[in-house]
Amino acid sequence: DQGWIEDGTSYMTLRALAQHSEYELTWDGSRAWLRGEDLELSARPGDLYILSNDRALYVEGGVQVVDGKLTLPLRVLASATGGSLSWNSGTATASLGLKGVSAPKANYNEEDLYWLSRIISAESRGEPLVGQIAVGNVVLNRVADGQFPDNIKDVIFDTKYAVQFEPVANGTVYDEPAQSSVLAAKMTLEGARVVDKCLYFFAPALSEGTWIVNNRTYYTSIGGHSFYL
Repeated sequence: DQGWIEDGTSYMTLRALAQHSEYELTWDGSRAWLRGEDLELSARPGDLYILSNDRALYVEGGVQVVDGKLTLPLRVLASATGGSLSWNSGTATASLGLKGVSAPKANYNEEDLYWLSRIISAESRGEPLVGQIAVGNVVLNRVADGQFPDNIKDVIFDTKYAVQFEPVANGTVYDEPAQSSVLAAKMTLEGARVVDKCLYFFAPALSEGTWIVNNRTYYTSIGGHSFYL
């Protein structure tokens, strides 16, 4: 009851991880803390992320409590601890190796985090956290796509086909970002993906998005935004 596989995802309780490692598990009344020589991890039930050495790691479906035990996907724990995650198809067993590992520290490019958090905040302030991650995904998808500039700042300020983001035109991209947008930017930079390879989005309540609707493939809607491939 401390570890299981559900819908193709392996889970483990933090209690089990502490029992089988040198990490110490504590509870402060609102969140769990897992601490070791090189790790400080905190997780709060229901959150879509955990904090690990000042990193923000996305937890799809949120941090769960099962039978009174706080539970995380094994892949999230592997990312947080620096452990190796493997799968044995013969025995249908997932394994997390911690021997000789060192938990990664936050290592975000300051300029990338600065601009990504600001465009997310300006475009999606008040949107659910997953919607803010989605905006960050669009920016990084453009960075990876050859038809757009190859870095975050240049994507945001790209004017090849006119201004791409309204906050650049109205100046709100320079505003101090909401804390949730900083978290969303960190999770996006850590690899969180919620809208696959989408390159476009718009808010139907504010714009008809005529060109996007007529020329791109609809993917999904999150909060007040519709996302297109």
